Amino acid sequence: MSNKPKLWTKNFIGISASNFFLFLTFYILLVTLPSYALNELHTSASQAGLMTTVFLLSAIISRPLAGNWLERAGNKKVLLTALILFAAAAPFYLFPKTTAGFLVIRLLHGIGFGMATTAAGAIVADIIPSSRRGEGMGYFVLSTNMAMVLGPFVGLMTMQQWGAKIMFIISIAVAIGALITGLSVKLPKQEQDGQKAAAAFSVRNLFESSAVPIAIVGGFLAIVYSALLSFVSIYAAQIHLEHVSSLFFVVYAVVLLISRPFTGKWLDLYGPNVISYPCLILFAIGMVVLSQSNGAFTFLLSAGLIGLGWGTLFPTFQTIAIQNAEPRKRGLATATFLSIYDTGIAFGSFLVGIIAAKMEYSSMYFICAFYILIGVGLFYVLHTKRKTTAKAQSRAQEIS
Repeated sequence: MSNKPKLWTKNFIGISASNFFLFLTFYILLVTLPSYALNELHTSASQAGLMTTVFLLSAIISRPLAGNWLERAGNKKVLLTALILFAAAAPFYLFPKTTAGFLVIRLLHGIGFGMATTAAGAIVADIIPSSRRGEGMGYFVLSTNMAMVLGPFVGLMTMQQWGAKIMFIISIAVAIGALITGLSVKLPKQEQDGQKAAAAFSVRNLFESSAVPIAIVGGFLAIVYSALLSFVSIYAAQIHLEHVSSLFFVVYAVVLLISRPFTGKWLDLYGPNVISYPCLILFAIGMVVLSQSNGAFTFLLSAGLIGLGWGTLFPTFQTIAIQNAEPRKRGLATATFLSIYDTGIAFGSFLVGIIAAKMEYSSMYFICAFYILIGVGLFYVLHTKRKTTAKAQSRAQEIS
């Protein structure tokens, strides 16, 4: 009989389900709102893009504030407040007839999303047994990956078959699902009461410094991921693979699902370096294969390699961010990591759009592979070398 502490508790399942519904709502609206703005509101392409930009910016700005509030009010209070705001904002998508009206709703929805995902990350970090943190974070992030695959499919299919109104109603139901599953999470009394010794509010206390180095690595590599989110379906059409473009993130998620039981356990057993360096190389190889794809096999092979590479790196980096922080600072560490990561996604979407207008997608993805190799050096400098130096200093202090 195994003596390992239990991972799949009611709380872990509840918070993972709530996270799934949060991101499912996000992805349903992410892929449908720009086309709705273009076709129904008759906006320009740049105004349609604001539907995503405003949402992400409000989420990025709200996360540090939520992280600071987590220390004061407790994880459960922040989570429920955020989920109520997120669910309450969703029905308003049914009413506006102008772009400005939609942008106000996107602003409110983004605040709820940023706060809720920060609180969920903090809660899951506390309820996962420390000896299984890598494994647990991997499964938790898998709920995001599943939403990433299912959300665009549900959103686009609903829009095409039944129209925008039904799509909005489904997104409302899913947002309520996030609230209901979030309510099922029961935390110890001290968690609900918050940290009485939280520091006084200041700009400095909006970020957890120990999480910044690995967050910079994550944000740096997120720029490549944004190139996939934004343009992989367009690239597939360009190389006459429209018929398999929708399968790219399905293969990505299936590979993650198969590999997660192993990669998470290896992270706990052997540490982040043993996992991160091979995954960085796999990520780069996946981008090379994608750039040279001329058929369905190589296109989907690249999805598998990228899924195993980047799909493993993201929860690994988030685990590092949490482990480097004091227990009471885990919420702030989560907020810091996700804010910098989302900044990479937002900046990457803008930057990659400019680059894509000036070169072939295949060339852009090929260059991305070399960019990832720079990320290998960045990970070494900001994590591996820093950890080695810190351990050496610690040993020297013990000897002296």
